[in-house]
Amino acid sequence: MNTIKILVVDDESRMRKLVHDFLAKKGYTVLEAANGREAVEMFFDTEGISLIILDIMMPEMDGWQVCREIRQYSDVPIIMLTARSDENDELQGFQLGVDEYVTKPFSPKVLVARAEAVLRRSNALVTDDLLSAGGIEINKAAHEVTVDGQVIDVSFKEFELLTYFMENKGVALSRERILNKVWNYDYYGDPRTIDTHVKKLRSKLGNRSDCIVTIRGFGYKFIDAGPGKQD
Repeated sequence: MNTIKILVVDDESRMRKLVHDFLAKKGYTVLEAANGREAVEMFFDTEGISLIILDIMMPEMDGWQVCREIRQYSDVPIIMLTARSDENDELQGFQLGVDEYVTKPFSPKVLVARAEAVLRRSNALVTDDLLSAGGIEINKAAHEVTVDGQVIDVSFKEFELLTYFMENKGVALSRERILNKVWNYDYYGDPRTIDTHVKKLRSKLGNRSDCIVTIRGFGYKFIDAGPGKQD
């Protein structure tokens, strides 16, 4: 894993160190830039950067401009950090090709989990076609789900939803984020459609249904729960 390079860009040295330390503990090679101009130069001067964690409000060149500069030449995954919770900011980020959007303050452990989820989706983390947690196993190549060794019948969208949950185990996912990732960005329907799919999925998971935890007023989280465990 130490061959995976992550560029952390933030004008606050304390924030850079915090993120650096948590990523380094997981074995990643972490590079740091204190402003947007430095980040762009470092990205193009350094071979093999697999992920950029990018603050928006910075001197010399803000995160939006950094993203625009890099997106002209590269599809490297980008996670945006911001101190503002603004829907327009988030929308702008996704329009620029941002992969994730995290509002400060945040849990460093959750940020690392999201970073690893992005790396898995971009194939920077080498994984096979199997996902396994809490007695549930997904074979992506065979498009098959098993619960405690028994194959269950799921629809295409239920399969994608469960895969997204398991790839982001332990991460709180809003309904809007799930819609963006599973139903794609151009979906304009009711976010509550996710609740219907989750209800059907839970019924099919049986004793393992408690792996999908409801976060009231927000969305869902997948945990590695035992059979029959209650949230």
